[in-house]
Amino acid sequence: MGILRWQRRDRVASPDMSDGARVLADQPQSGNQDAAVTAPVTEAPAQPGSDIATLDWEALRSRVSACTACALHTSRTQTVFGVGNPSADWLVIGEAPGADEDKQGEPFVGRAGQLLNAMLLACGLKREQVYIANILKCRPPNNRDPRPEEVISCEAYLMRQIALIQPKLILAVGRIAAQNLLQCDTPIGKLRGQVHRFRDTGIPLVATYHPAYLLRSPAEKRKAWQDLQLAMRTVDEPPA
Repeated sequence: MGILRWQRRDRVASPDMSDGARVLADQPQSGNQDAAVTAPVTEAPAQPGSDIATLDWEALRSRVSACTACALHTSRTQTVFGVGNPSADWLVIGEAPGADEDKQGEPFVGRAGQLLNAMLLACGLKREQVYIANILKCRPPNNRDPRPEEVISCEAYLMRQIALIQPKLILAVGRIAAQNLLQCDTPIGKLRGQVHRFRDTGIPLVATYHPAYLLRSPAEKRKAWQDLQLAMRTVDEPPA
C-alpha cells in the first residue's frame, strides 16, 4: 500500500522536517472521506441506560454491540467498539467507522488506518500499545458527518471507555473528533498545536489532522508530525 515504517531517532525531536515528517510526505493521496456534510437535526432518541458508568469492559462491549439508541443501528453491519491496550497511556479518538471498519468491526483498518499505524510507530508506539476508539460506534451512511443526536447517544460509551483506560493523553484525530471532545466549533487548524484539557478530567488532549485528510493533503503532514512531537512531550512531562 506504499505505507513505510516510521523510525524515531530519539524521544526529543526537532520541529523541523525529520524522519516522521519525511515518511508522512511519502504517503499516497486518497479520495475525500472527511468532507463536511450538512444534515438536518432530528429529535434526540432515547439514551442508553444510566448504569453505563458502572460497567466493566466486557459488559460495556456487550451493551454497545446491542445498542439501538439511535437510527444508525438499522444500517450497520456491526458496531465498532474500539481496540488496543485497555491500560494504554495514549487514547486515540477518531470520528466514526467507515466502510472497512463497519465490515471488520475494528477502527482505522483502511488506508487511513495504515497511516495512523505509521504515525504511532514514529512515536515509538505499536498499534497494540495504544487504545483506538471513535466518537461513534456505528458507521453513518455514506460516511457522512455524525449528527448531534448520534454523538449524544454514543457519548456515555466513550466516556466510560475513557474512565476505564485513564489515559495520560488523548489524541483527537480530525475536526469532528476534536470539536466534539472539546465541545466547540473551532477549526481544527486553530485547535492543533496546543495542549487542551478534556473537560473536567484534566486529561491532556492534543488535536491533529485526520490521517484520511493527510493522505489527500500531503502539505499538512509536517504539521501533523509537530503535533505528534507535542503529544510525546506532554506524555513525558512529570505530573504537576
